[in-house]
Amino acid sequence: MAGFALSSWAPLVPFAQARLAVDSATLGALLLCLGLGALIGMPVAGALASRLGCRLLIVVGGIGLTATLPLLAIVSTPAVLGLCLLLFGASIGAIDVVANIHGTQVQKIANTPLMSLFHGFYSVGGLIGAVAVTAAIAAGASPVLAASVAALVVACCLLMAAPGFLDIESSERAPLFVMPKGVVLVVGLLAMVIFLAEGAMLDWSALLLTREKHLDIAVAGAGYSLFACAMTLVRLVGDRMVQRIGERTMLLGGFLVTAMALGLAAWASSLVLVFICIAVAGLAAGNVVPVLFSLAGRQRIMPASHAIAAASMLGYLGVLLGPALVGYAAHAIGLIHSFYAVAALVALAAMVIPWMIASRAPSAGASA
Repeated sequence: MAGFALSSWAPLVPFAQARLAVDSATLGALLLCLGLGALIGMPVAGALASRLGCRLLIVVGGIGLTATLPLLAIVSTPAVLGLCLLLFGASIGAIDVVANIHGTQVQKIANTPLMSLFHGFYSVGGLIGAVAVTAAIAAGASPVLAASVAALVVACCLLMAAPGFLDIESSERAPLFVMPKGVVLVVGLLAMVIFLAEGAMLDWSALLLTREKHLDIAVAGAGYSLFACAMTLVRLVGDRMVQRIGERTMLLGGFLVTAMALGLAAWASSLVLVFICIAVAGLAAGNVVPVLFSLAGRQRIMPASHAIAAASMLGYLGVLLGPALVGYAAHAIGLIHSFYAVAALVALAAMVIPWMIASRAPSAGASA
């Protein structure tokens, strides 16, 4: 639901700008409302999960998506669009956190790794949402109709899934906000770094390919599409990989191979090699976040719900800040060297993984 709804909004952005008749700067400020809403929804949902259970919060978040998605294609004033994006982002952020909490509960009961598969379905939803809404509008459907049908799909998924949600409440009543500490802080910072790399690919790979690798602008989006497809595919088999090679190897390999692939993609002059490196980066990065959230859910320093919320918030900051930081760096040292810097940061982050694995609780269903 969350992946599908978020990607369904992306094709509506140009129509929103035209409908509101705002410049790019104003649109950028409005789009920040989505991120701000997510940063509000994440800690609130993490705190309430232990008090109200996951089922209620997922249902409320799903209703929020269903209600706000059509409005994003209708509202005609910047203030109302900003408010709708704030609510939409809060719903996305709440579902992201609670779904990961719920996923760790299911994984614990099943006693086998499942998080990569759950994240894989998020990615599948993202791919389907973007393609379906884009195709519908290209075929002649209005943005309002496309957004309304997307909201109906979310509502149907919610109705189908809600009876099967766990409704586990915790006996402990943690405060509404807890500062991340210890291994939770490290998990969150690692999530931030890998999300920063993903954000760089999302917003800057097209410019890297067209400006530096001389790819035709008509197919500039092929780079991130390949990256996203590779991440989706590897997540669908990621749990078996974790069982086979363990979390430590998965994380170390994920960070180091991602760093190497990003660096080579920036360095290579052959488009074939560049695309191979982009695909390898997607395959390597795909299972990193599911493993990190599994670790956050099993540690004992903080309540699991707060730990996952903290890791999600820090990771989302990477998505928000990453593209901007890459942009500033590109202005100062050039785009290729900016990608080198991102690759170096990812490689450097890998150095703390052995300590983090040694500090966490015993793994559930995967050897380290």
